[in-house]
Amino acid sequence: MLVGLLLFVDGPRLMMAEPTRMAVEAFNSYCRRVEAGLAEQHRSAGGFVVLAAGEEARVRRGEVVVERLPGVGDLSGAMLHDWHGTAFAPGATAADFERLMRDFEAYPQHFSPQVVEAKQLAHEGDHLQAWMRVRQRHVITVVMDSRYDITYGQMDARHGYSISRSTQIDEIEGAGTPKERALSADEEHGFLWRLNTYWSYEERDGGLYLQVEAVSLTRSVPRGLGWAIGPYVESVPRESLEFTLRSAVNALRR
Repeated sequence: MLVGLLLFVDGPRLMMAEPTRMAVEAFNSYCRRVEAGLAEQHRSAGGFVVLAAGEEARVRRGEVVVERLPGVGDLSGAMLHDWHGTAFAPGATAADFERLMRDFEAYPQHFSPQVVEAKQLAHEGDHLQAWMRVRQRHVITVVMDSRYDITYGQMDARHGYSISRSTQIDEIEGAGTPKERALSADEEHGFLWRLNTYWSYEERDGGLYLQVEAVSLTRSVPRGLGWAIGPYVESVPRESLEFTLRSAVNALRR
């Protein structure tokens, strides 16, 4: 498996360094459908946070439920991923979560070690732009600098949501050293080309239900390496989403 990963990492020029126009259009189209569905979902309190049969009891017991949704999959040298997660934060309120999500400078404290640094770049009402450096360790270590366009919204004081769309993602080489630099399009490995994140949260039952959907676009797995890369591609989004939800719940308990 390690050999397969090294081939994936060290052989970027065997495939395109950037997503094709077809892949980007497919990603954007898919995200528009997701956002249209969420807009309809957020119209009423009854379906603001969608819980499958038995899921409410599981998250109330402290479980974090994460699942992969049936996305587009492989498309023109790229892969589209759609992951969905739910958790419950006892005693937390919608206002607590909104303060947590808007306090970017505190992200390294709440979401360490994945989030190394974060800051707000611009702010106008419920719309803002932010920058974040993330370190992902899983056999290999990858550091990414990303910019996001974020919008917050509310149905009422107990129901809220946010939409975060990546506007730039750079893979960083030599992070934290004098040789630190952003890799060019021809050098980067395609670990993450696009990332849209959608939060929905509902205050009831003495706490806060947190639900997040993450839609991403990455380089596809090279032919013949599915046995090695497949588990990596599957595990990283799942573990990252679970980590984010658990970290948010823990932060809300402080």
